Amino acid sequence: MYGTIYEFETLPTFGEQGKRKATGPVRVARRGRAVPLVGIIRNPRSHRNKGHAPEMADCSNILTETPRTRAELFGVLDGFARRGIDYLVVDGGDGTVRDVLTCGAEIFGDEWPAFIVLPKGKTNALAIDIGLPTHWSLAEALAAAHKGKTVTRRPLRVSSQDGSSGHIMGFILGTGAFALATEAGQEAHRRGAFNSFAVGLSVLWAIFQTLFGRVGNPWRSCTPMRLIDRHTGRDLPYAGPGRADERFMAVATTFEKFPLGARPFGRDVAPGMKLGVIDWPVRWIVALLPAILFGLTGKFLERRGTHRLSASAVDLELGGSFILDGEAFPGGSYVLEEGPQLTFVVP
Repeated sequence: MYGTIYEFETLPTFGEQGKRKATGPVRVARRGRAVPLVGIIRNPRSHRNKGHAPEMADCSNILTETPRTRAELFGVLDGFARRGIDYLVVDGGDGTVRDVLTCGAEIFGDEWPAFIVLPKGKTNALAIDIGLPTHWSLAEALAAAHKGKTVTRRPLRVSSQDGSSGHIMGFILGTGAFALATEAGQEAHRRGAFNSFAVGLSVLWAIFQTLFGRVGNPWRSCTPMRLIDRHTGRDLPYAGPGRADERFMAVATTFEKFPLGARPFGRDVAPGMKLGVIDWPVRWIVALLPAILFGLTGKFLERRGTHRLSASAVDLELGGSFILDGEAFPGGSYVLEEGPQLTFVVP
């Protein structure tokens, strides 16, 4: 990725990580000190960071950095790794978490320090998943870390099928109508709606447009898309009335809890990568979308092209852009799989 790390942008290329010479994970210094060494990536443009000073910046064991570009972020994370930080703090929103994971992937490999997330963004879906309060201070987080309160999650990892462009990591990927809904969410943010409220508004707007849109309305269109189980080589199930190489929407995530208390994958959500797919914008299916998001299931939904799936790795062939944690990336041929296991400090 390139450009500023704190602004939503549509990227014409997949990423610049593949342009760097891969050196492998850094051999880090010792962790587990009596006084932990804490490295903070702070996003000063995050919604609740604007106009506020960094927390605990005068402490000698707190290393606070505010990189302005992804190249700077890579250098900061490399320095953190060489110093062997005990905790990596992301002081920002979901997009900042995505950038840290992506830029740090070739530095930390599978050996990341424990994460502390201070949810300062506009949506903070990761914070909802791992059970963080909306207002959580660094002092409170470090106290929880001292008590050993943690959960684990694996991010999604997206890489080009030919291995030419590195990879990106995040927690929610969507394409098709999901990309339009993300644009609606950005508009909701601009009008002052944040967190779960903004998600709810985006869903309602998507339903309205899809139900009442006329021919030519982008909400009534499907996107060229093939979803292939990487292990079997077979396309994922399709039951829509249209073309098997086009779908209305696909969403993938490793989350176990969702905004607004939604249960799009049922009550007992298993760990690992999950996919929700709607093959075709059947109006009565779209009208039932709120109920589906809150756990409605049934064979009648599957017969009309609504799928809940689990897979460890999927080949994506996308004719349109996809969204990863709020940022747009161009269509193409990708591999979607689970990334390394990460540890998050929780209350």
